[in-house]
Amino acid sequence: MKPLSEFYPLLATPRKVVITTHQKPDADAMGSMLALKLFLEKLGHEVTAVSPTNWAGWVNWMPGVKQVIDFEQQKPLVVQKLSEADWLFCLDFNIFHRTKHLSPHLAEATCTKILIDHHQQPDVPSFQYGNSDTRKSSTCEMVYDLIVSAGHADCIDPNLAACLYAGVVGDTGSFRFDSATAAVHRMVAELKERGPEHGRVYEGLYDNYLENRLRFMGHVLTNRMEIFYEYNTALISIPKADLLRFQIRTGDTDGLVNLPHSIQGIRLVALCIDRDEERKWSFRSKGDFDCNQFARKHFEGGGHFNAAGGRSSDSLSGTVDLFKNILPQYREDLNKTTT
Repeated sequence: MKPLSEFYPLLATPRKVVITTHQKPDADAMGSMLALKLFLEKLGHEVTAVSPTNWAGWVNWMPGVKQVIDFEQQKPLVVQKLSEADWLFCLDFNIFHRTKHLSPHLAEATCTKILIDHHQQPDVPSFQYGNSDTRKSSTCEMVYDLIVSAGHADCIDPNLAACLYAGVVGDTGSFRFDSATAAVHRMVAELKERGPEHGRVYEGLYDNYLENRLRFMGHVLTNRMEIFYEYNTALISIPKADLLRFQIRTGDTDGLVNLPHSIQGIRLVALCIDRDEERKWSFRSKGDFDCNQFARKHFEGGGHFNAAGGRSSDSLSGTVDLFKNILPQYREDLNKTTT
């Protein structure tokens, strides 16, 4: 995979471009995709933005989101666009299976493929150009770096800046994670100079839910959360019946995995949700507990050091029992004193 910097000169010649991201895109995934789309269109490229699946309603305020194509709803159109594309940008994921049923079509595409991502262990052979940097706070930060480094900072207008800002806010936990470096704050200062309304961004991301979500979260924290103080661990397991009872939609469970970290001493939080085809895991940790390796070893997943995801084809009770049986192996790691 060649460095992304070697791709910059090619931006001068308009091309047909497809941009995609991981399934169920979050603020960083959608924000980086829309920001890159807006940027490339300013340079004269013909750009199609594709989401592998539907997305949460709380990103619908983002500029350009109405032009995003849902692969599951318009498969023939996406396949056609991929066949015509000169470039394929893959954002906020580093291996094709993160795009669910879109995956084989990405693998079969014959165009030039470019990776921009900040997760661990990228599938480097699948891309001709790219930047994979786990030190970055978000893919939005990386898209910002691309625009500035390529000499096009003047292309950042209020709409583009709002998309980038939203992704950074989302992936840094509103700037509370270690990934919110000095460079991130300098970038945000530059974005603010471009005019995005930060109040609108926060309202869009955090004050944009229905009543049932708040009642669902109360139910879950009361009835579905277990605390294992001997391992400094919290576990939340949600059966499908709860999702149906509270009419939970895409995006309504976002952020739930972070809540138990407010409990004193908790170093690992695990969230398991019973979906139709599989059980989905999310892991969050504090300090030096490696969620990425934990998810890869036990739950067919991966991600970041302190934030990762996984899956299981087992039943909810089966995969939860597996998690509980695994915990004793990590007693020492989870009881280390943090500094």
